[in-house]
Amino acid sequence: MDTRAPARPARLTRRRLAVPAAAALLALVAGCTGSPVHGRPGAAGLRDPYFPKAGNGGYEVDHYALDLDYDPADGVLHGTAVITARAEQGLSSFNLDLAGLKVEGVSVQGEKARFNRTGNELTVRPAEDLTAGEVFRTEVDYSGRPRTLSDPDGSKEGWIPFEAGGAGGAVALGEPVGSMAWFPGNHHPSDKASYDITLTVPRGFEAVSNGELRSRTDAGGGRTEFVWHSPEPVASYLVTAAVGRFQVSDGRTPAGVPWHTAVAPGEAAEAGPALARLPEMVDWGSARFGPYPFSTAGAIVVPEGTLTYALETQSRPVFSGAPTEPGLLLHELAHQWFGDSVSPESWKDMWLNEGFATYAEWLWDEEHGGVSAQRRFEAFLAGDTSVDGAAGSDWAAFPPAEPPSARNISDEPVYYRGAMVLHRIRQEAGDERFFAMLRGWVADHRHGNASTKDFTAYAEQKTGLDLKKVWDVWLYGKDRPH
Repeated sequence: MDTRAPARPARLTRRRLAVPAAAALLALVAGCTGSPVHGRPGAAGLRDPYFPKAGNGGYEVDHYALDLDYDPADGVLHGTAVITARAEQGLSSFNLDLAGLKVEGVSVQGEKARFNRTGNELTVRPAEDLTAGEVFRTEVDYSGRPRTLSDPDGSKEGWIPFEAGGAGGAVALGEPVGSMAWFPGNHHPSDKASYDITLTVPRGFEAVSNGELRSRTDAGGGRTEFVWHSPEPVASYLVTAAVGRFQVSDGRTPAGVPWHTAVAPGEAAEAGPALARLPEMVDWGSARFGPYPFSTAGAIVVPEGTLTYALETQSRPVFSGAPTEPGLLLHELAHQWFGDSVSPESWKDMWLNEGFATYAEWLWDEEHGGVSAQRRFEAFLAGDTSVDGAAGSDWAAFPPAEPPSARNISDEPVYYRGAMVLHRIRQEAGDERFFAMLRGWVADHRHGNASTKDFTAYAEQKTGLDLKKVWDVWLYGKDRPH
C-alpha cells in the first residue's frame, strides 16, 4: 500500500501462527498415548499481533474458485465460493471470515453442512468430522450488498462502489482484512492460495481481477462473463475485483512479460504517460531483483477520489486516479517481489513490504539520473526536504519492526525508516554483497511467507556480517537513529 498519493513452496516452509495452547497440549497427549484424536473445532483467529481474529486455525487453503455476479445498478453481489483446503487436524467444525452478506447454503465434501454466524465468523459443521491431512471442498452460496469497511487508520477497504462518467462501478480491496467483505475465506497473509475468479457483469462493463484473463464470453441476458486465473499463490488481501466501463489495453514488456491494464475513462489521458513506463519498470525490477514472479503484470486505475491510497494487488496494482508520479507506479510494481511473492508472515512484518518497496523507489531514482540512495539517506537524517519532502516527516517515531498498534502499520517509519535499514545494510556490506543478498531473498522465499526474524538471519548469513548494531539501532531501536 502507498498512502503518500491518492511452483507453490514446500508445505513445510509455510509456517502458521501459534495455535491455542490447549489444542497443542491435546495433540501432544494424543501423540504420547497413540490414541486417535477426534475432530475438534478449528481456532477462530490466528492470533496475529495486530489482527488476532484474522484467519482461522485447523486447515490451510490450496485454492479458491469464486463465481461472482454483480450489477452496479443495484449493487447486489451473488456469489459461490468453492474452497479447497487441507485439514491440519481432525475437524468437527471450522471457521471462515465473512463480513455481512447473507449465506444461503454451505456444503462440505458435497454434503449439506450446518453453519452459524457470529460477527465476522462463519462457523461450518460438516456432516462428518474431517480427518487430519484430508483434502476437502467447501462450497458457500451467498448474496447481498457487500460492505465498505474502515481500517484502523480510517482508510476504506472491502467493496468500494464508485461513479465514473455517469456509470457506476466498484473495486474490491483487502488490506488488511477487507477481502472478507466479498468472499468467505481464511483471510490472513500466512495462508496463500491459487485463485480462479469468474465475474459476470452487464454488457458494456469490464470485469478485471488478478492473473490471466482466460476467457471473455457472452453469458446471455445482456451480460458478459470474464474468467481470471491466478496460478501462483496469492495472499487474500492482494486479491481484487474491479467492475467498470474501463478502457483496457494489453501487451508484452520488451522481455516478454504479458501485461493488462484497465483505466477509468476519465483518467485515461492523464494515466497514459505513466502507464507507458510500466513495461520498462517491470523489466527493470526483473534485472535488479530477479525474474518477475507472476505470469502477468498490469494495473487498474479507478476514478480519482475513490481511494486515499494505491494498493499492490497481485499482478495488477490498483490506483485511485492516474499514477502521475513515476515513484508511485514503481513502488506498487516493486511490491510484486516484496510483499506479493514474498508475503509477510504476520501484519507486524509490514516493513518487509513497505520498506523494501520504498527502497526500490530510491534505487530507480538513483539509476535513472535522480538523487542517489546515499544522498536521500543523508537528507532524511538531516531533515532536508529539498531532497525529499518526506524527510521532514516523523519517520523515526517508532522502530519499523515494532509499530505500536494496528493503525500504525502504514505509517512513515514502516516506509522510510524501513528503507533506511536496507541502506545501512548496503553501507556495511557493499553493493555486490547487498544486491546478491536482495536477489537471494526474493528467490529463496518466492511465493512464500517470511518474518522479520527470517530476514535478519538471512541478511547476516548471505553477507557474512554481524549486523546486530544495525538491528538494534535502526530496526528495533526506540531512539532516533543518527
